Amino acid sequence: MKDWLDSIESRNKAQSKYDKEHTQGLYIKLNLKNDLDIIQWLWAQPSKQGAIKRLIREEIARKRENK
Repeated sequence: MKDWLDSIESRNKAQSKYDKEHTQGLYIKLNLKNDLDIIQWLWAQPSKQGAIKRLIREEIARKRENK
């Protein structure tokens, strides 16, 4: 049992190290009254992160085209 727990701890340490070096977490606070349309749309998406990233990349591309 100890080997199994050591393995989990080792994996968690490696994941934490990777996350610290290669990722950044962001937080968005939405108002249940004013932003309900956004909240409902997000919950309908199979991948909230993927949907947000797609919309941002589309906006970036649109701005590049308009320069």
